[in-house]
Amino acid sequence: MTGRTAQRLGTLIAGITIGTLATGMVVAQQAPAQPPAAGRGFGAPAGPCGPQGQLAPEFARNVDPKARCFEVRMYTVDKGRAGTSNAGINELHQRFREQEVAIFRKHGADIVGVWQHLGNPDTLVWMLAYRDRAHRDDVWAKFAADPDWKALSSKYNVPITANVFMMSAADYSPLK
Repeated sequence: MTGRTAQRLGTLIAGITIGTLATGMVVAQQAPAQPPAAGRGFGAPAGPCGPQGQLAPEFARNVDPKARCFEVRMYTVDKGRAGTSNAGINELHQRFREQEVAIFRKHGADIVGVWQHLGNPDTLVWMLAYRDRAHRDDVWAKFAADPDWKALSSKYNVPITANVFMMSAADYSPLK
C-alpha cells in the first residue's frame, strides 16, 4: 500500500468515525454474541450494498457499477456486562490477533483494516469488504458455523456493543 493510499484510507476511516459519532450512532446496536438473524450476520443492518445495479435508485446514482460491499463495525467493550471477568479491550484485540481475522479470510472476506479507536480506548473499529451483499451474508453464515470461531469466542468471551453500517463505494472513490 502506498503512502498516499494509506493516507486516504486513514482519512476515510476518520471521516466515517466522526460521521458515525456525529449522527449519534443512529445505527441499531446489537451484541455479536447473539445468534445472527437469518444469514444477516451479527448486528448487520438490513438492505443491499455493493455494485450500483444492486441498489435502490436513491443510492445507486453515485455508486460505482463495480463497487464492493463494505462493512464498518465498531465494537465497544460493554463493561456493564463484563461483570467481574477480566474480559476487556486487550482480550478483544487478542481474539482478532489470534484467529478472528484469519477465520473471516478463510470464508472469503477481505479485511480492509482493524484499528484502535483513539477517542475511546474500549473500542475496536474494523472494516470488511465483500463482492456484494449476498457474498457478505454467505461469509457470515460460514463464520457463525465455524467450529474455530465457536472455540475462539468461548476462549475470549468479551461482551461488546456493536455499531455496524454498510457502504458502497462512490463512483469517484479511489477504494472500490
